[in-house]
Amino acid sequence: MNIQNTFRRVEQKYVLDKKQYKIIKDSISEHFDKDKFPTSKIYNIYFDNDNNDLIINSLEKPVYKEKFRVRKYGDSGEIFLEMKQKYKSVVYKRRVILTQDEYDAYLDDGIFPSHDKQIMSEIDYYMKYYNLKPFMVVAYDRESFLSKDDSDFRLTFDHNLRSRDNKLILEDDESDKMYFSDEKWIMELKSTNNLPLWFIDILSKNKIYPVSFSKIGNIYKKERGNV
Repeated sequence: MNIQNTFRRVEQKYVLDKKQYKIIKDSISEHFDKDKFPTSKIYNIYFDNDNNDLIINSLEKPVYKEKFRVRKYGDSGEIFLEMKQKYKSVVYKRRVILTQDEYDAYLDDGIFPSHDKQIMSEIDYYMKYYNLKPFMVVAYDRESFLSKDDSDFRLTFDHNLRSRDNKLILEDDESDKMYFSDEKWIMELKSTNNLPLWFIDILSKNKIYPVSFSKIGNIYKKERGNV
């Protein structure tokens, strides 16, 4: 199966309460299909250096910012090693897909997998340049939808946002901390094109506006009493 390893797209985020979530879910039913993997648990480990330079820089809302993470979807054996850069509202992402053994071999001993060597070289340079190491687990439950009319337009709802800064493995743990004190969903719109007018009308009618919301950034601030 051919899996895309490079991305360029515009992303917008919205934080929804339960009522807004239901409105959007009901409104998109005739325009969207469930994605190939409609529901999943997503586990991320974000990397940073001892000074937390990447996160602190991101929180200052610069024109250009970058993140580094590994990701796993549920019980899948695939590990996604990702560099993510954002310039204004456009997101660029490069990644390699590893087995757990390949990931452990690279992280512990610097051994490259036998595939995707160009991207791995970029990742390795990035890791060494910033002196990165595992920093925090961020997880959530995701629903994914794909537009019937535009294959580049995806919509996701993330729920039960949780994190921990110990036991840095890609699974849930009893020490996980919930970010929101009440029910909230983080809606993300991902597209290479402009949003369709019918969707903009729904957002406008229900006073749902885009927000700047970095999951790792907001969790970092909350942990330090800044939210």
